[in-house]
Amino acid sequence: MRAATAASGVAPELANPRLSTSVLFTTDAEVHTLNREWRDRDKPTNVLSFPMLERSELLELSAEGHPVMLGDLALAFETCAREAEEKGVSLADHAAHLIVHGMLHLAGFDHVDSDAQAEQMETLEIKALAQMGIADPYADRDI
Repeated sequence: MRAATAASGVAPELANPRLSTSVLFTTDAEVHTLNREWRDRDKPTNVLSFPMLERSELLELSAEGHPVMLGDLALAFETCAREAEEKGVSLADHAAHLIVHGMLHLAGFDHVDSDAQAEQMETLEIKALAQMGIADPYADRDI
């Protein structure tokens, strides 16, 4: 919940009270299967996002009305645990980062098409994580 709240702090469109999201913390094998079936990528990954709204629909959604499903997130436990250990962070902090990352994907942000997109998304992630007292996960990378 705190990761979703932090994500809505940097992407206000996520703060709409009508929105709900499901989060599945499951096995690497299950995430691999989901990745293959839904994204045609036959490999495991740490988090998958399945949006149910287009960004334009999200931005136009009024605060009044019935509940609306924003989308689903699936996190791969073994991958998350391994990455957390490699980064020297707690599993809880790394999972929070991946939830923020996934929530931003559900809001229509991406990092694949350009460096500018990636930089924008990383900036939002860093701000959201700082709200939770979690250090910048990108601070030690080579640029």
